[in-house]
Order: sequence, then structure tokens, then C-alpha cells
Amino acid sequence: MPAQPRVASLTMSAESQPVSILPESECWRLLDSVALGRLVTCAGGQPEIFPVNFAVQDRTVLFRTAEGTKLTSAAISNQVLFEADAHTATEGWSVVVKGVARTVHGDDELEKAAGAQLFSWTATTKQHFVRIRPDRVTGRRFGFVA
Repeated sequence: MPAQPRVASLTMSAESQPVSILPESECWRLLDSVALGRLVTCAGGQPEIFPVNFAVQDRTVLFRTAEGTKLTSAAISNQVLFEADAHTATEGWSVVVKGVARTVHGDDELEKAAGAQLFSWTATTKQHFVRIRPDRVTGRRFGFVA
């Protein structure tokens, strides 16, 4: 059964700063509050972007994938960007993780990844786990103007 999307709660009012930089700890908390993000990678010299459902595990981003561009780019050109966000009518946030993507190998690591209870949202069998180890995590919160 696919995991249900999680909805982030946003606590800053629109009257607050229109844009604020988030501390890394808040970035991880926000990432852990949603289930859908976007993976940006390079395949064949061209940028590619993919929506992926994901989980946060030990301050890394974990997702599943089938054979294809996401898995190949994690093995060849493993420098990636990952972005997730959420919004209400009055405010929103965006977090970007810049890091290295690697396929998960080894019994202990595979068991740990399986413990994230990360299931595919589509009928496609996604047997491979990919973990993004961050080099940099940045985030911003936006107050919308009425």
C-alpha cells in the first residue's frame, strides 16, 4: 500500500518577514513533514528533473527507483540537487539539498533503508534505494502578499 502524503504545517504569518532563511535543523524538520520532492540530476549532459516520493533518514534523503535515468545518474554523475516545498494561502517554504546520491548496498544498509517504510506510489516495481548524503542544505520561508 502506498504511503500517504504528509502535509506540512506552516507557522509563520504573512505579516512576518517576506523571505527568511531557515536554519538547517528547521530544513530537516520541514523535509520530514512532506513526502514528495524533486530530484535534479544530469543525464547525457542534459539536466533532468524527476518527482519522487521520499523519506528523511538520519539527515539524508532516501528514495526508491527502478532501472533508468535516476539510477544511472546516481551511479555515474552522482552530484544531485533535491528540492521539496509546501505552501498555504499565506505562506510557503522551500528546502534544497545539494549532495551526493549513491545506491544503497549491503545487507545492513538495505535493512536500514527498508525500515523507512518507503513505498512506490506507482505500479512500477522500484527495487533500488538511493540515498542522498548532503553537502549543503538550505531553505527559505516566504510570506505571501494578499
